[in-house]
Amino acid sequence: MMTDRSLPFRAAFAILALPGMVAGYFPWLIHLGQERWPLNGGVWHWLGLAIGLGGFGIFASTVREFFVRGRGTLAPWDPPRALVAEGPYRWCRNPMYVGVLLLIAGEARWWGSGEVLLYGGAIGVIFHLRVVYFEEPWLERSFPEAWVAYRGRVKRWGLI
Repeated sequence: MMTDRSLPFRAAFAILALPGMVAGYFPWLIHLGQERWPLNGGVWHWLGLAIGLGGFGIFASTVREFFVRGRGTLAPWDPPRALVAEGPYRWCRNPMYVGVLLLIAGEARWWGSGEVLLYGGAIGVIFHLRVVYFEEPWLERSFPEAWVAYRGRVKRWGLI
């Protein structure tokens, strides 16, 4: 059985294995050798950095909430042991996914890559399906009363 002392290592591994690949390695691989958009450079370039940093900030705060409040990681094989409803989870049931999608959108704008933007759209669809068909049913089974109350007061994707 894993101890709490191993939690930082488990969390770091999960970050590298999941969003590190989805929002880091794969977008970088996709953009290599691609033509840039005509409107790339200057303010457009820096807008991508701002969007990406905002997404990273949201993502980092959700990882912290999972680690500190949930005593778990973002990995499906090592989930939080408590329902996390604080921090960015007060306004959105899936801020981690929102942060990752903003990070990918920022990379697409930074690199001027339509292919990375399309990849981000596909990842968004995958995230939505995962949330609806896997995560929400798991949360309802794992934390029945807390989940129903939380679901009633916080929207799945924040504003929608």
